[in-house]
Amino acid sequence: MNADIIMATIIIFLMLVAPIWLILHYRSKRQVSQGLTEEEYSQLNELITRADKMAQRIDTLESILDTESPQWRGRDE
Repeated sequence: MNADIIMATIIIFLMLVAPIWLILHYRSKRQVSQGLTEEEYSQLNELITRADKMAQRIDTLESILDTESPQWRGRDE
């Protein structure tokens, strides 16, 4: 009786769950290997532009702080 239940569970798994699992797995692998879409590429470029602007702002703020308060870097240490 227990062997029949175990066999039925294995058969149901192999007939239903395993194929769906394999299909979804290889679909996601294909999407990863295709690279970035045009939308993702444009978003990435926008993020790069924002990061560059932020780096410039940080450099400007640090240079202002260096002239206004030269010891500001050593305060946190």
